[in-house]
Amino acid sequence: MTQLAEKYYSPEEYLTLEEKAHLKSEYYQGQIFQMAGGSANHSRIGLNICLELAIALRGKSCEVFNSDMKIAVKANGLHTYADAAVVCGEVEFRPGRDDIITNPMLLVEVLSPSTRNYDRADKFLLYRALPSFQTYLIIEQNQVYLECYQKQPDSSWQLRTYTDPTQKLKLESLGLEIPIATLYQRVKFPTKPPRPPRERLIPHPSPEQRN
Repeated sequence: MTQLAEKYYSPEEYLTLEEKAHLKSEYYQGQIFQMAGGSANHSRIGLNICLELAIALRGKSCEVFNSDMKIAVKANGLHTYADAAVVCGEVEFRPGRDDIITNPMLLVEVLSPSTRNYDRADKFLLYRALPSFQTYLIIEQNQVYLECYQKQPDSSWQLRTYTDPTQKLKLESLGLEIPIATLYQRVKFPTKPPRPPRERLIPHPSPEQRN
């Protein structure tokens, strides 16, 4: 992500700028960070997960949103985008808006080289301030590798990883199982094997320190 000029923006100023912008940006603690565009693999996986969730949840009281819908975290002021989000029950919007949800139960991020550390650490930490948040799914785009974090009754988070395309992804909070192979349909992996991803959260600069 690229930080815009260093000045304090109010949430209202950010939203006004975002409505006119050609590229998506994230807002946190008065700063605006321009989000990088995604690759073909990133787009394919994002579409696949939205499609699979929408099919699996058809007829249920849960709704799937794609990366066009903003997410707002009231507790810390973060305004951002996820690659997919699920809301169960009535959708709660930021007052006066119909494009910013505040009560996602499941959030999905497809990792990109420039944001992978942020998505796995700081962004996950900021998301956890959402009372409705129960499941966080992280998907690698250049190899079969998924991390699924599920909130436990004691508010801890349990991690389950997947590396086998014949496995099924278990989303306990939704009572769903999704074949992992369907999430990687049409995805073209690089010929050079990628470096193994870290399986634990890693420390790195906070959002206001990124450039």
